[in-house]
Amino acid sequence: MDSMDLEVLKAARGWLLQGLRCELVTVAKTWGSSPRPPGSMLALCEDGRVVGSVSGGCIEDDLIACIRREGMQRRVPDILRYGLSADEAHRFGLPCGGTIELVREPLSSRSRIGELLHALEHQQLIERRLRIDSGDVELRAGAPALPQELVSIAGNNVVTHHGPRWRLLLIGAGQLSAFLAQIAMGMDYQVSVCDPREEFRSVWQVPGVPVIHAMPDDLVIEMRPDACTAVVALTHDPKLDDLALMEALRSPAFYVGAIGSLDNNARRRERLALFDLAPEQIVRLHGPVGLPIGSKTPAEIAVSVIAEMTAVRHGIVVPSAMKKAG
Repeated sequence: MDSMDLEVLKAARGWLLQGLRCELVTVAKTWGSSPRPPGSMLALCEDGRVVGSVSGGCIEDDLIACIRREGMQRRVPDILRYGLSADEAHRFGLPCGGTIELVREPLSSRSRIGELLHALEHQQLIERRLRIDSGDVELRAGAPALPQELVSIAGNNVVTHHGPRWRLLLIGAGQLSAFLAQIAMGMDYQVSVCDPREEFRSVWQVPGVPVIHAMPDDLVIEMRPDACTAVVALTHDPKLDDLALMEALRSPAFYVGAIGSLDNNARRRERLALFDLAPEQIVRLHGPVGLPIGSKTPAEIAVSVIAEMTAVRHGIVVPSAMKKAG
């Protein structure tokens, strides 16, 4: 889940605990170009505070102006549309005739924001079902992975899906992992680090990123990588890296990478073939990991790895001839 959207929910929970009236606005659907995708959220407080975004700013201004005119008197959710005409699209900064549909929801104890945040803080996937006619909310445990459609309106219900969308598992708690974890968190990945070596775990100091004491292959199996998961092996120790890579390459993970030189990764591929991996599974391995940007320091290598992950995530193929030998 986008970190900004988590901040929106946390702000709303805080306002409710203070006894303040507030509303949650969620992007339900867009047509044409739109500054923010479906699922994006904005929270507005009766005292004028605003957290989050549903557009480039003009729609937020209109929502705030509406509260100033009318106050927060509504008791049940409603649905708003902006950009239905060319004049309105221009007024609200929606390019290319874009149209945006919003769900505006007055919050209360029945909104179950606290319960939703508790589940998200424990890395759970949650389906939230909001009744438009009453504002009542039902929370359900979600599927193993978030669906492509994060918001849908079905009859009297607005169904939203919440939880970690992009995950990154780093094998090894070294300096490179620390830089990678910090950059990845800024890109809204849920980051975990696995290292069975106590001497590395004891010096790990990246807030918000757990370092897990487990054998890497066992943890890969337990976390069940999906098409929104990346696994990167960084220990240089085949006993730790190879088995984890084997399990990751058998999964739908969108990116599986390993540090090391061209020669080291050639030998790694030979070892992986002994584990009965199919050639089409082994060819998915990104090794040497990262784009060839001349990186030398751990921080620079982290940038190159994130750059390659981003390219793969967006379907951009990097020719193997471009791979570095670092």
